[in-house]
Amino acid sequence: MILLATFASLRWGEAIALRRCDVDLHAGTVRVRASFVERSNGQVLVGPPKSKAGRRVVGFPWVIRPVLQEHLSLFADPEPGALVFPGAKGGPLRRGNFNKLSGWPHAVRAIGAEGLHFHDLRHTGNAFAAASGAGLRDLMARMGHDSERAAIIYQHAARGADQAIAEAMGAHIEAQQAEREDDTDGTASDSRPAG
Repeated sequence: MILLATFASLRWGEAIALRRCDVDLHAGTVRVRASFVERSNGQVLVGPPKSKAGRRVVGFPWVIRPVLQEHLSLFADPEPGALVFPGAKGGPLRRGNFNKLSGWPHAVRAIGAEGLHFHDLRHTGNAFAAASGAGLRDLMARMGHDSERAAIIYQHAARGADQAIAEAMGAHIEAQQAEREDDTDGTASDSRPAG
């Protein structure tokens, strides 16, 4: 869920509303068509995404496909309508339980990112997408925004397509993994960060 939220720029409600039929591992895409909203009385409702543009198909880097495939086989029921990221009792995840169930506070503290929130993952994905050279319209489509205002925040000069965005993200991840492997086996000759 963390990887998909980051690298497909998903909002919390969009991520927890995903059904098995919304994830196409072969194409490397996720279809966003619904969102869960938790009301102040604790009731969880399913509805459309935040904006009209929120209904979208978003590419994700191929390097996260094996993790998604493993997750689906271990944690999601096999029927097409099953939630991809179900809660402990099979229903939708709730924000109030997420930190405890996922160990989020411990995980972010362990990586030196204490204070990181789930929504920050979307911001990270949007920044990676913009850094790939995506144009304003491509960013708007990827993020599910009707207005240019938010996309402009992340935009850089060059233009690109959604799959190019996903591939650029994948290349970045691979470079970071290779650098970590080099550092671990003691063969690293240059400690500068990749990218």
